[in-house]
Amino acid sequence: MMGWLRKTPDEVRAASFRDAPAGPVSEYLGVPFPSLRSRLDEVPLLALDLETTGLDPSGDRILSIGFVPVDGREIRLGGACHLLVRSELEVGQSATIHGITDDALSTGVPLREALVRTLEALRGRALLAHYARVETEFLAAACRAEFGAEPVFTVVDTLWLGQEWLEHSLDAIPRGHLRLWSLRDRFRLPRYKAHNALTDALSCAELYLALTDELGLGTLKQAYSR
Repeated sequence: MMGWLRKTPDEVRAASFRDAPAGPVSEYLGVPFPSLRSRLDEVPLLALDLETTGLDPSGDRILSIGFVPVDGREIRLGGACHLLVRSELEVGQSATIHGITDDALSTGVPLREALVRTLEALRGRALLAHYARVETEFLAAACRAEFGAEPVFTVVDTLWLGQEWLEHSLDAIPRGHLRLWSLRDRFRLPRYKAHNALTDALSCAELYLALTDELGLGTLKQAYSR
């Protein structure tokens, strides 16, 4: 087990690629991840956010996916995408948080199409998210159900980077200070409406640039979440 943990993300990707059946996950896994030795000003990432009906990927579902490419130190708004995921099931009480209605979802795309487009956008990029466990676990569960295989990722998590930064600037981290919006406030980044997948992905991308600059990080190895 310890030998597996010592593998780089790209070595894990290569092993997963060998085992994956033909399809969208295999096509995604067939493209190498950025090297951990790559300088951050050259690393391609995809800032990604999901809105879901809850936090349990075994019982909850994806409602929308938002993503925006980040190439080095530049956010590529031309590649931004917001996908609503069509479903015959009702949104339920989660609508009070994200504001996505059943009528809005009726105009969306099937989950399978949304996953294909997301995996295509992720090829050759590190996945950038805030508390990335939500994104990676929901994508893994959805891809397993739709394609019979789970993707793996090189992950950069702004929550982890924020914790690193706050631990160097405070004796203790007050409750709530690691939230996306709380960290953005500390860097005087603009306030956007929360709980929209595309807006949150953009917010994460901006925070990533601020945090890596403040921490003085130079390579992907220094930034990626272990």
